Amino acid sequence: MGAAPGPAVANQTSATYTSTNTVFTFDVEGKVTLKATFLSPVYPNDLLKQSLQHSYVDVTAVSADGASHSVQVYLDSSGELASGRDPSQAITWDHGTNGGVEYHTFQLSDQRQFTELSDQPAWGQWFVSTADTDGVTWRIGQDTAVRGQFVDNRTLDNTKDTNFRAINVDWPVFAFSKDLGTVSGSETGVLFTLGLSQDSVVNYQGNSSSATALSGLWKSAYSSAEDAMAAFYNDYSSARSAMAELDSKIETDTSNAGGQNYTTLTTLGVRQVFAASVPAQGTQTYLFLKEISSNGDTNTVDVIFPAAPLLFYLNETLVKLLLDPLYENQESGHYPNTYAIHDLGVFPNALGYPEGNDEPMQVEESGNMIILTLAYAQRSGDTAYLSQHWDKLNQWAGYLVNDSLIPAEQLSTDDFAGTLANQTNLALKGIIGLKAMGQVANLTGNVVTYDATAEEYLPQWQNFGVNLDASPPHSVLTYNDPSSHGLLYNIYADRLLGLNFVPQQIYDIQSEFYPTLATDFGVPLDTRHNWIKSDWELWAAAVASEETKKMFIDKQVYWINNTPQTIPYGDLIDGDTGGYTPNQFRARPVMGGMFSLLALP
Repeated sequence: MGAAPGPAVANQTSATYTSTNTVFTFDVEGKVTLKATFLSPVYPNDLLKQSLQHSYVDVTAVSADGASHSVQVYLDSSGELASGRDPSQAITWDHGTNGGVEYHTFQLSDQRQFTELSDQPAWGQWFVSTADTDGVTWRIGQDTAVRGQFVDNRTLDNTKDTNFRAINVDWPVFAFSKDLGTVSGSETGVLFTLGLSQDSVVNYQGNSSSATALSGLWKSAYSSAEDAMAAFYNDYSSARSAMAELDSKIETDTSNAGGQNYTTLTTLGVRQVFAASVPAQGTQTYLFLKEISSNGDTNTVDVIFPAAPLLFYLNETLVKLLLDPLYENQESGHYPNTYAIHDLGVFPNALGYPEGNDEPMQVEESGNMIILTLAYAQRSGDTAYLSQHWDKLNQWAGYLVNDSLIPAEQLSTDDFAGTLANQTNLALKGIIGLKAMGQVANLTGNVVTYDATAEEYLPQWQNFGVNLDASPPHSVLTYNDPSSHGLLYNIYADRLLGLNFVPQQIYDIQSEFYPTLATDFGVPLDTRHNWIKSDWELWAAAVASEETKKMFIDKQVYWINNTPQTIPYGDLIDGDTGGYTPNQFRARPVMGGMFSLLALP
């Protein structure tokens, strides 16, 4: 959308977005209004379609001055999509047709399966596609030559450069042009698609003795990448209708729950969650989630946890499909620790940690697994899932009995801030996890004392972790440090599970306290830094008073509108500057936490 060598740049007049699409509108010399719609479908109830890693670019034109105009549209992609930010790599390419669709495809010459470079896959083939119809021309060649030909002639010559080379050597581009003919008062346009196809998507160590290359789920329905690409292209009408319905549902539900500002937050988060998810086919259908931009782990439990509100809102089975590979790996004896695993390995290698040397978050992940599993069973009615995994749940609960009330020095999900002993918020998660296990036991017919243990621990936790003498009273970051404070976001799990376990007084004092800490951009996570964690802000908001809930939402929207950052929606903000912290968390699936209000029963 920015300036580049060549003809004058069209004037962008608007940019709007929904949960699934972004629309840019341009004025072309006062003569033509051009609209480019980027649609990335989200299919929470159709993982086969979700497994097609393609997006639509719908370009339309209409007369702006009442006169008729001749309009041609050009689109290209360079090989940089395949580069992993290293344009010295060599690529190969081709051109073809399939199912009424004309396409270019390109890929790295050196295909390195299950390897990523700068968060980009080093294997698979990219497609740029449009309809095989009259008025379409194409060319593959050097960027300046191809673009220059279109500028000079308003058409391309249907030729293919056969000199395969490095991306940055005469910069090959893969271009289409479409002659829309004479454009007047009726909108006319052209549809393109852009996407990646991979036969195998995840290298997974499940219940077998060795790793298995799991296929993309799309391969269960299509015999080739070209067939799948063409099916996606030809499904546009259906996709557009389905996404309009989903967008409308989300807009209505979020507006009713928290107003227009809440809709602003939620609609930014949807594509980030689903873009990080990978449906795969092995002995069953699995779902994998990549921890984008932080350390790239697969199915990180404390990333699934904040992402879960969106999944519970749209389809709770997605949570089960994310938990399945975690259970399968651990129940097969591939993980030796008595607490829950942190993740399955750096994406796309979900090999687990047979030596138990994952990032240790003992209370964090044990509590998360119990809470997520019960929340899924409550919403689905699938109590058999609880029975199936009782032994492992019971093991983790046993760990929480010993380490949740007085947590040893350890990491929580906020690992960027370092380890601490006696973390108030972390302890609450463990105690709620024990209370949840009482429910699990009731639903599975097991007799245990976890419920009684949780009831015994909670008043002690209040005594250790809540400073009632402060003005106003508040929870502390660590026990017996009355000057400290921290966002008590784990209290959300009490309401998510409908336990009504934590006294209302705790909710009330936190609601009164948070506004006294607020900066322009939100409430600091804790006293260690003036950092704001967006997902946890919305967890706290969901169980706060109406006034405090509105404060959290409004300040997050203020940040969106005023931050100097232009990189994708991040979840760790510098509370002083409104920029990102040095960690630069961006485009992470944790933004599913924006749906905290809608996930509550």
